[in-house]
Amino acid sequence: METTAAAALEAVLFVAEAPVSPERLCEVLGIERSELDREIEALAVRLESTERGLRLERVAGGWRLYTRPELSGYVERFVSRGSINRLSPASQEVLAVITYRQPVSRNQISEIRGVDSSSSLRTLERMGLVEVAGRLPVRGHPALYRTTELLLEKLGLDSLEELPPLSERVPSAEVMDGLATRMFIS
Repeated sequence: METTAAAALEAVLFVAEAPVSPERLCEVLGIERSELDREIEALAVRLESTERGLRLERVAGGWRLYTRPELSGYVERFVSRGSINRLSPASQEVLAVITYRQPVSRNQISEIRGVDSSSSLRTLERMGLVEVAGRLPVRGHPALYRTTELLLEKLGLDSLEELPPLSERVPSAEVMDGLATRMFIS
């Protein structure tokens, strides 16, 4: 029996631990982009049935299968609650600052929050939600942090452009640049 592109697509997405880019799917399945687009659309239609437990979503520049939100109670009972990491309010604040102002240094984050953010930053790095994006070209070469594709996936976003508008209370990029100058150049 010959495997169809539809079956292979579903199998690959089922075992994927992260969203799979269209380019990678074409490569793995050995099909052209136009055929992939047709197969993706057909799979999404098949999964729309209320009798199915999965849904197909485009997130972080790729495609991934997820369980249906209305079945979350069943999934939560199956999955150990101890393995689900919840972010503290401090870590949520740090993540919000990085998300909207990236790349940003630890000192800039702490300046915005008014408290040391080192512990929360380490937690977010360990969880794979933020990463070092480079270093400032000043004395000490402090690290600059940005969000990862895992964060996009967790938020269910395809790109950062889909984020809601920034609150008026968060400093602008110009203010952030001024903070960097004051903090790192003597």
